[in-house]
Amino acid sequence: MKKVLTYGTFDLLHRGHVRLLKRAAALGDYLIVGLSTDEFNAIKGKKAYTSYADRKYILEAIRYVDEVIPERDWEQKVKDVQANQVDIFVMGDDWQGKFDFLKDYCQVVYLPRTQGISTTKIKEDLEKKGRG
Repeated sequence: MKKVLTYGTFDLLHRGHVRLLKRAAALGDYLIVGLSTDEFNAIKGKKAYTSYADRKYILEAIRYVDEVIPERDWEQKVKDVQANQVDIFVMGDDWQGKFDFLKDYCQVVYLPRTQGISTTKIKEDLEKKGRG
């Protein structure tokens, strides 16, 4: 069985997220999603609209996702790859090169982002509507 691993916050879930999950799942037989915890988001300076528990619940309902694990810190990726016997690590191409150190443990794939949509864009658009 070929295992695939990706990470993210997956806040304000949108078609770009689902498209990433679908393409990641298509690379193997079992997709694991490392979901950033609320505490880790705080360390990163991010504030998710939706709680970790709710984001996990939503991800587990998506047919492409087989398992959701907590992402608690930057350093856990090597441990997660090894512990879960991951064959392919996948991230959006906005992270190009940032996870190449994992090539010592598995294949690393950077997938193109879906144009025209992002959580940041959604938040900016909502902010503009609130002012308008």
